[in-house]
Amino acid sequence: MKHILLHIAQHASVYVIGAAVVAMFVPQLFAWVSGLTQTVILGIIMLTMGLTLTIADFRILASRPLDIFIGTCSQFSIMPLVAYAVSHIFQLNDALMLGIVLVGCCPGGVSSNIMSFLCKGDVAFSVGMTTASTILAPIVTPFLVLTLAGQTVEVDAWGMFANILIVTIIPVALGFLINHYCGAHTSFAPIRQLMPGVSVVCLACIVGGVVCSVHDVLLSNGFWLFVLTFVVVLIHNSLGYLLGYVVGTLCKFSTPKRRTVSIEIGMQNAGLATNLASNFFLATYPLALVPCAISCAWHSISGTLLATWFAKRDAK
Repeated sequence: MKHILLHIAQHASVYVIGAAVVAMFVPQLFAWVSGLTQTVILGIIMLTMGLTLTIADFRILASRPLDIFIGTCSQFSIMPLVAYAVSHIFQLNDALMLGIVLVGCCPGGVSSNIMSFLCKGDVAFSVGMTTASTILAPIVTPFLVLTLAGQTVEVDAWGMFANILIVTIIPVALGFLINHYCGAHTSFAPIRQLMPGVSVVCLACIVGGVVCSVHDVLLSNGFWLFVLTFVVVLIHNSLGYLLGYVVGTLCKFSTPKRRTVSIEIGMQNAGLATNLASNFFLATYPLALVPCAISCAWHSISGTLLATWFAKRDAK
């Protein structure tokens, strides 16, 4: 089991895409991933993040406040505004616009820390940014969604606040407490090493469940809907990486820090966006799930490709 989970963690994008493909052809396999079950699975993902946090990680927030402030403010401004702009440039309908805005307004993705490690970025800075954006998400994410999409669609900001609090802050805090009090035990270290693999399995289940939920809608709207949404997700994600690197350059960050802020801004917690779309907009805007599901898969792929490219530049 240990070797299987380690292999899954090392090939995250393959398994996430595989789940999406299987769900497209055999949707009933993931029909169970919906509602409360999906929320619990996302909570497990956030719990795995909490299990990696230590007191030292929170000290980073206090010792490097300016870096964290710049990175977090950039994330919660660049990605939402780019999502809003791209959705209007491509004249997306209300549902697809809502989906890409949800992705843009979410905090940094858990796997961004792994990508920062792979490309020899500033891992401590990465963990600090992810932690800060996750802590702020219950307040900032609903506010941004209400501001950018509230004029077009009805947004339950208070409901989203409660939902994000339950599926992010509480599991992360629980994971941190478990790690704090049990981390010193030798038997706990192997368990912690398996958490990235568990996180990927959970993310794959969420993507499979989302594809199952929108299976009939995707088929009825045709192939071009998928192509259009993928192009929008690709541009949104790529501009996040590019503008993140520009922010690091303008702030005269070191190369490792520029790489980290690029990855942190570009990679969003699309699993959280998927959960919000499922819980608050599935009945009225089912297509809002499509950008979230595609982002879940694509961000893992693009993050891996970017980290690998950075690492190869160092090798040369």
